[in-house]
Amino acid sequence: MKAVIAAAGRGTRMKHLSQNKPKHLISVNGRPWMSHVFDNMRAAGIKDIILVVGYQAEAWDSFLKNETHDLSITVVNQFKKMGEDRYGTAVPVECVEDVVGTDDFLFFYGDNVYAKEDFSQFLEVESGQSCIGGMRHEDPNRFGVLFEEGGILKNIVEKPEEFIGDLINVGIYRFTADIFGVLKKIELSPRGEYELTDAVSLLAQEKSVKVIPVSDYWMDFGRPEDVEKSGERFS
Repeated sequence: MKAVIAAAGRGTRMKHLSQNKPKHLISVNGRPWMSHVFDNMRAAGIKDIILVVGYQAEAWDSFLKNETHDLSITVVNQFKKMGEDRYGTAVPVECVEDVVGTDDFLFFYGDNVYAKEDFSQFLEVESGQSCIGGMRHEDPNRFGVLFEEGGILKNIVEKPEEFIGDLINVGIYRFTADIFGVLKKIELSPRGEYELTDAVSLLAQEKSVKVIPVSDYWMDFGRPEDVEKSGERFS
């Protein structure tokens, strides 16, 4: 199965660490963050990867030469394909439609890492089933909160101001080609962005979207302090 990784962002929360390179290439224990992500993907048997780049795209060249000898990597430059003014979490998915075609595919953001076992859960779902990963969290209001019934997604509420549930979206999906039609229906969010969660909520109204519990670990690599924290995970 193909896996699409979104890695076009500037990573401004990483401050000086991402000034001259994508945050996905910041060193963790002597290796780029993305190397550790690839390790877990390899362990799950995922080797067909579509990497969506943008910011400092040329910085990926040496990494791809050195780290991906056993992987099939297709690089898509989001900024060249969609422009830098089209912004939001839905855009990396939009720009791979012609590369993915009609196949089911995994999608996640390159500043997240998941355990081999959780990658495997998404691979084992029957063909034609869309899925989203969820996890119980003690501070859910910082995330998108998932509403589900019998393991089927009903809606996603982004960063609610009050407590409405503790099952959060951890940013990993399995999509069918249906997602591309739904993406064409969404509009700019109040934040002025094209939000993937808007498309997934709409997809959930039209098709069954299964919620898969992410049970092992999930890590978001977004702030300078995460370099040390992730170093402990990958030591």
